[in-house]
Amino acid sequence: MEKTIANKTVNVNDEGYLTDFNQWDKDIAIELAKEKEVELTDKHWEVLSYLQDKYKNEEALSIRGIKKSGILNIKEFYNLFPGGPLKISTLIAGIPKPKSCI
Repeated sequence: MEKTIANKTVNVNDEGYLTDFNQWDKDIAIELAKEKEVELTDKHWEVLSYLQDKYKNEEALSIRGIKKSGILNIKEFYNLFPGGPLKISTLIAGIPKPKSCI
C-alpha cells in the first residue's frame, strides 16, 4: 500500500513499515519519528545507522543485540524510543519489523 511521508510516496505494509528500504531517507525518518512522538537527536541517528547496517548485513535484530552493540544500554534504548524501542526504531530506520517483535 502507498503512503505519503515527507511529500514522498512510499510503499508500506499494514503496520506502516517501509517495504522498500531504498525509499527511505532522513526526511522520511523525521516524519515517522514525529508520528511516534520521538524527536531525533544525534544518539537516535547513531542507533538508526547501527540498525540499518545490521539489516544490510542480514543480521537478526534483537534487544539483546542492541545491548551488546556498545552504542547504548537497554535503559537508554527504552528512553530514546519509548513504548517498544526495537519496533519503533526499526520503523523509523525504514527497515522491516524484526521477527522478535510481536
